[in-house]
Amino acid sequence: MIERAVKKQVLRLAKQYPVVTITGPRQSGKTTLCQALFPHKSYVSLENPDSRRVAVNDPRQFLADFPDGVVLDEIQKAPELLSYIQGIVDEQQKEGMFIITGSQQFELMDSITQSLAGRTALVKLLPFSYDEIYGQKKRRQDINKILFKGFYPRIFDKKLNPTEALAFYTATYLERDVRSIIQVQDLSRFEMFLKICATQTGQILNLSHLSNECGIAVNTVKSWLSVLEASYIIFLLRPHHKNFRKRLIKSPKLYFIDVGLAAYLLDIQDETHVKNHPLRGYLFETFIVAEILKKRFNNIKTHNLYYFRDNVGNEVDVLMDMGSEVIPIEIKSGQTMNDEFLKGLNYYRSLNPSVKQSWLIYGGDKYYQDGGHKICPYDLMTRKIVKL
Repeated sequence: MIERAVKKQVLRLAKQYPVVTITGPRQSGKTTLCQALFPHKSYVSLENPDSRRVAVNDPRQFLADFPDGVVLDEIQKAPELLSYIQGIVDEQQKEGMFIITGSQQFELMDSITQSLAGRTALVKLLPFSYDEIYGQKKRRQDINKILFKGFYPRIFDKKLNPTEALAFYTATYLERDVRSIIQVQDLSRFEMFLKICATQTGQILNLSHLSNECGIAVNTVKSWLSVLEASYIIFLLRPHHKNFRKRLIKSPKLYFIDVGLAAYLLDIQDETHVKNHPLRGYLFETFIVAEILKKRFNNIKTHNLYYFRDNVGNEVDVLMDMGSEVIPIEIKSGQTMNDEFLKGLNYYRSLNPSVKQSWLIYGGDKYYQDGGHKICPYDLMTRKIVKL
């Protein structure tokens, strides 16, 4: 088993809270993590129809069978249990009793907010990070291979063909999750929507474009985007609120949580296809933004990520708002440094002189400083930017 970066945090939280809730996309490794960290706890998957039937029909008796607590997988299948769990943890006042997981954050969070507020720690487990997979390897990994393969655990655990595995993943997501969330009569239309979203990864969200391309209403686009975001398929990066008296773009940027899934939806069939693909730069940016997000979540931090772009095209890919300071991060897939790479960072620093550090993450292999900016290869990023 590949050790997860969040392991120590989950064990710490289980000593401080009666319930630990782990959410994340399907197949991000939630079940494997729970079984590895809590081997002595009983385990019940609520995907199992028999277990679910007992849990829903007689929740008191179901929970009474686990006096020392239990790992409950896919809790969104029986959210009624959460109210009964609340009663148990309030009565027993014991930490680490229940470890619960859920793939569908939109259903789960409502129930948690109502039943377990203040009683549960929340952990977001995304697919493997770069460091979890490649961090111990002595040789630098080929970036095209990384962008093609992505980071879903099963691809690595079972040494699966990424194209096949992601095709099955997409079909399962559409059939099981989408059908249970929204009334989509024609799943092929939603799949087309998903593929068109992949062509927009790393770019400013254009609702009208998605509407026209899919032949659906803008409100339907918004609804479907909410589904993708809530089930951890995409992440929307919002523009930073501080405008410096500039007219800023107000739409979010769209990113896929897993770059390999985006590559699959773009019909990239082989890592060699990535090298000359017109969206390679956006795929690289998607990979980097997801890595920053994983680092934040693995440290049990909320995301504090934004972007900057004004109406004349000046932009910075990521702004990390630390409260006391803002850290601008520019992302370029090129391996050879170019003065143009620093244009956005220089412009932003002229607007905001209080910036203490700024970063360029690029496809090259040298770490150094240039004009007050830190130039960092993608494979060193999460180790060098300590405030992640």
